[in-house]
Amino acid sequence: MLVGRRAEHAALEQLLARAQGGDSGVLVVCGEAGIGKTALLQHLRETAVATGFRVEDAAGVEAEAEFAFAGLHQLCAPMLARAAALPEPQQTALGVAFGMREGAAPDRFLVGLAVLSLLAEVAEDGPLLCVVDDAQWLDQASAQVLAFVARRVAAERVVMVFALRDPGVTAIEPFAGLPELRLAGLGESDARALLATAVRAPLDDVVRDRIVAEARGNPLALLELPRAAPEVQLAGGHELPDVVSVARRVEDGFLRRAGNLPPDSQLLLVVAAAEPTGDAALLWRAAAELGIAHEAAAPAETAGLLELDSRVRFRHPLVRSAVYRAATPPDQRRAHGALAAVTDPQVDPDRRAWHRAQAVVGTDEEVAAELERSAGRARARGGLAAAAAFLQRAVELTPEPAVRAGRALQAAHAKHEAGASEAARELLTVAATGPLDAVAQARLELLRAQIAFHLARGGEGPRMLLDAARSLAPLDPALSRETYLDALDAAIVTGGVGPGGGVRAVAEAARAAPASPESPRPADLLLDGLVTTFTQGYAAGVPGLRRALDAFAHDERDAHGANDSDNRRWLWLASRTAMSVFDDEMVHALAASHVRLAREAGALATLPAALLVQSVVLVLSGEFSRAAEQTAIAAATRTVPLLHGRLILAAWRGRSDESTEIHATMVREAAGRGRGTEYALAQYAMAVLHNGLGDYPAALAAATRAFESDELTHSNLAHSELIEAACRTGQPERAADALDQLSSRALASGTPWGLGLAARSRALVSSGPAADEHYREAIERLRECRMVTQLARAHLVYGEWLRRQGRRQGARQQLRTAHQLLSGMGAEAFAARAARELRATGEHARGRSAQPSDALTAQELTIARLVATGATSREVGAQLFLSPRTIEAHLRSIFRKLSITSRRQLRDLQLP
Repeated sequence: MLVGRRAEHAALEQLLARAQGGDSGVLVVCGEAGIGKTALLQHLRETAVATGFRVEDAAGVEAEAEFAFAGLHQLCAPMLARAAALPEPQQTALGVAFGMREGAAPDRFLVGLAVLSLLAEVAEDGPLLCVVDDAQWLDQASAQVLAFVARRVAAERVVMVFALRDPGVTAIEPFAGLPELRLAGLGESDARALLATAVRAPLDDVVRDRIVAEARGNPLALLELPRAAPEVQLAGGHELPDVVSVARRVEDGFLRRAGNLPPDSQLLLVVAAAEPTGDAALLWRAAAELGIAHEAAAPAETAGLLELDSRVRFRHPLVRSAVYRAATPPDQRRAHGALAAVTDPQVDPDRRAWHRAQAVVGTDEEVAAELERSAGRARARGGLAAAAAFLQRAVELTPEPAVRAGRALQAAHAKHEAGASEAARELLTVAATGPLDAVAQARLELLRAQIAFHLARGGEGPRMLLDAARSLAPLDPALSRETYLDALDAAIVTGGVGPGGGVRAVAEAARAAPASPESPRPADLLLDGLVTTFTQGYAAGVPGLRRALDAFAHDERDAHGANDSDNRRWLWLASRTAMSVFDDEMVHALAASHVRLAREAGALATLPAALLVQSVVLVLSGEFSRAAEQTAIAAATRTVPLLHGRLILAAWRGRSDESTEIHATMVREAAGRGRGTEYALAQYAMAVLHNGLGDYPAALAAATRAFESDELTHSNLAHSELIEAACRTGQPERAADALDQLSSRALASGTPWGLGLAARSRALVSSGPAADEHYREAIERLRECRMVTQLARAHLVYGEWLRRQGRRQGARQQLRTAHQLLSGMGAEAFAARAARELRATGEHARGRSAQPSDALTAQELTIARLVATGATSREVGAQLFLSPRTIEAHLRSIFRKLSITSRRQLRDLQLP
C-alpha cells in the first residue's frame, strides 16, 4: 500500500467491489503533477487483476492531442474483436473513427454509444476496469466520448478511472461533474517516512526539514529532490535553493540528470519524447536513422529517466515534457525528421505528415499539402479538432499567399466547428491578408459573423450576418438565403441586441434576399414566412409559416425527399415556430423528428438543442417523467449548459429550492451576454414557479422580464403567465398588451391550444357571465389539444373564480379535476394551490389513487413505456444511450416493482 493513501485505496477498492456486485463506477482522480495519481492507478490495476478484473489502459500524451480518437483507440484496441457483436451502425462508427474502414464521418454520440456497448459486451465475461492516465492530454474527440460514456455506465460491471493533472487544464472540462477524488499532499509524518525510503546517505535534520517543507507533501518531489542534491549537501546542512513550484523543481532535477548524459543518450531521449506511441521498434529505427547505437539507452535507464523493453516508458510524464521543451530547436527538428523518415506512409500517414511538419524550417508546399490531406482524413473520422490542427500547421508552411489564405479560411472553419472560435478568429486575420476571390471573401465574412455571434450571443452578430448575406446574394443565392435565416434566428434568440439587430429591422433587410428557387426547400419557405410575419404582421405570416412547417413534416415522412442534414439544422427554428402558431401536434412531431434525426446521425452538436425543445414540449404536455429523461440525456452530452430544460421542469414541478439554484447558475453563466434567450427562459420558468406557489408579485416581475424577449413572444410562452400574474395582483392593465397580442394570434392560428389559452386569459380579466363563458370555452378548447398543463390550469383558475363567486358546488368540481390532473403529472405547487382552494370550499383534496407505476423512477417509466411498444433492450438502449445490460437491469427492477414477470405483461399494463 502506498504511504499515506489508505483512504484513497479504500475509495478505489469500493468501486471494484461494486462492480463485482453488478454496478458500474466512475472516478476522476485529480491532483498536481507528482502527487501520486499514476502510482495510485498502478495499485488499482494490481488489485483489480488480483480480484478477477480485465484491465485496459490508455494514457494521454501531449504530443498526441492532435490525433482524433487516438486515446480512445488506445483503450479500445485490445477489445475490438468483440465489436462484431454490436449493431452494424455502431460497428461502422467505431471503424470509421479509428480509420479502419471508409464511411461518412460519425459524430461523437454514435461513437460514444458504440464504446458504451463495446465495454458492456466485454464486461459480460467478467468485470472490466478502464484506466486513463494523464487524461488532460487526451485528444478532444476521445475526451468527449469517454466522458459521455462515463456518464451513461450503470449496470455493466465497468469501472472507469481517469487521472487529471491540476490546475486549469482545458481538457479537464469534459470530465467536470463526474465523481472526483482529489489527492492532497502527504502529511508531515508520511512525508518523512517516504523521504527516508529515497535517501541512503546520512541526512542532516535541517536538510530533511527543508526538503519536507519544499516538497509540500508531493510524493514525487520527496523521491526526486534528494537525487538532485549532492550527498555533501544532504549531509552538511547546506540549503537547497527555493523554487517557484514543486513541478518545476522536479522537472529541473530531471533535466540536470538528462544534461549529464552523453550526447547520443540525450538525443535518444528527445526522439523518445517526440514519439508519443511508445513503439520501441519505431524508436530504434529512428535512432538508426540518426546514427545512434543501442548502447545509448543504458545511461538514460541508469539515470532513472527511461525504461526500454517492448515499450518506451518515461519515469514520469514530467520527464517527457521537460526533455522535449529543453531540447534545442535543431535537435527537435532532427528527432521529428528521423521519426518521419521511418514512419510507414501507408500505415500511419498522418503521424508521418505531422513529424515532417515539425522538422521543417520555413515553408514547404509539399509538406503543407500532405497536412491538408491528413486534415481531410481526420475530418472523415469525425476529428474536427485534429483537422483544424493539421490545417493550422499547413497554413504556417504554405509559401504561396493565395493558397495560404485559402487554407487559413479552411482552418478557421475547422477551428470554429471544433469549438475553438477565438483561434478561428485569429486564422481569419491570416486569411484576410489574401488574396481571396469574391466567393471566398464572402464566406470569410460569413464565418466572421458566425464567430462573433457565437462568442457574444448578440452584439454585432445579427448585423454582421446580414452583411454576409448581402455579399453572398449574387455569388451563392442558396447560401445567402440561409444566412438571412441565420440572421433572423439570431435576432429572435438574442432579442435584437446591438444596432440594427432588432427582429423587425432584420426581417426588413431579409426582404432583399434572393428569390426562392422554383422548388423551394423547407428552409426557403420558413424564411419567407418569418419575413412576412415580422414585417406585415402575425396574421399575414401564419399561412406561410404553416406551409413551411408542412414542408418540414412532409420531408420527414418522405424518406427519399429530404436532405436530413439540412432539415436537422433548421428543425430547431421550425419547432419553435410551430409553437408560435400554437400547433401542438406539429411541434410534437417536429421536435420528435429533430431528436430522431440527430440520434440517427449521432449529431453531438445538435442533439442537446433538440432534446431541449422536446423536453419543453413534453413538460407543457404534462409528461414530466419523459421530459426528465430527455434532460438527463442532454446533460450527459456536456456540449452546452442546457440548464433551461431542467429549470422549466423544476419550475412546473413547483420545486422552489431546485429552481432557485438552477436559476442562479443560469444567471451567472449568462452574465455579460445580454438578455437573450437564456435569460428570458429563466424568467419564464420563474414566473411559472411563482404562479404555482401563489407568489404573484414575484411571478409578475419575472413574467414582465420574459415578455420583453423576442424569442418568448415569438414562441408565445410568456403571455399567459404575465396575464395571470397581473390579474392576481389586481393590475390587469399590466397585461393589456400581452392579452391583445395573445388574442389576435390565437384567432389567426385558429387552433384549440391558442384559442383555449386566449379564452382562459380573457376570463381572468372579465367578470360576471362573460368570465364564466370564457372559462368554459377555455376548458372546451384545451381538451382538444395535447397541452394538458394548460387544461389543468384552466380548471384551476375557473374553480378559484367560482369559489369567489360563492358557487361552491361548481368550484369543487373544477378544483377536484384540477387537483387530479396536476397531482397526476407531478405539478406539485399548482396541485397544492388547487388543494388549498378546495379546502376553502369545505372539502379536502383526495390523495391521488396509488398506481403501481408510482414506484418507478422517471428513467424506469421511460424504459417501461418503450419496452411496452415491443422494443428490444438493444433498441431501447440505443434511444436512451444506455447499454442493453443496463436496460435489462432496469427491467428486473421494473418487473419487481410492478409484480410482473414478462414483457408481455408490461404491454398489457396502462402506463401513464
